[in-house]
Amino acid sequence: MLRVITSDHSLYCAKLRILLRHKGLAFEEMPPHGGGGSSEYVSIVPSGNIPALLDGDLVLTDSEAIAEYLEEKHPDRPMLPNTMIGRALSRERSRFSDTRLEPALRLTFPHVSPATRDPKAITEAHAMITKRLNALAVMLERSQLPRDQLWMGDCGTIVTLEWIALFEGPVIPVLDWPKAVTAYRAQMLAHPAVADEMTAYRPEMLRYMHEKGAL
Repeated sequence: MLRVITSDHSLYCAKLRILLRHKGLAFEEMPPHGGGGSSEYVSIVPSGNIPALLDGDLVLTDSEAIAEYLEEKHPDRPMLPNTMIGRALSRERSRFSDTRLEPALRLTFPHVSPATRDPKAITEAHAMITKRLNALAVMLERSQLPRDQLWMGDCGTIVTLEWIALFEGPVIPVLDWPKAVTAYRAQMLAHPAVADEMTAYRPEMLRYMHEKGAL
């Protein structure tokens, strides 16, 4: 059985679990040995990153590297299209989520708690999130990827969108969601692996918000 080192409300751990669920792979979750960043954990996972995959003697970090590895090792339920352009589009969506959409959301993290919230920073984060949502809408409208299939690039994107939706109101002002993104979000949430993950993961999201005093 695959072993996966995770943390409770990590977006990237949820992203990886969606892929594992969709592929029907059995896995065991465990917290980082000695706690995240500890010398004990770094002795096992040198980068100290979470999530990490332990597969036999292999220790692998970075959610994208893990996803690509599992796709190659377990191709029976593919999460990359069978065309060169399709694979490129799925990877583009992954990179956009990891390097544009999620970092825009991350601008809000120091300000989730009302006690440490900076209104100017929240305004700037809201503007950046809006910019990224509009960019995603254009990409979705142009994309040739069918929506009835869950692709690798969708896993992190939908989790990030769910965090943005949760922050809307309690942390950031109401957003003007592009129709293409709203439709995409509904289609992704209908996939069984996404629905199952969000059923298990949403309580952790809410716990985080309560701990920060945002709800």
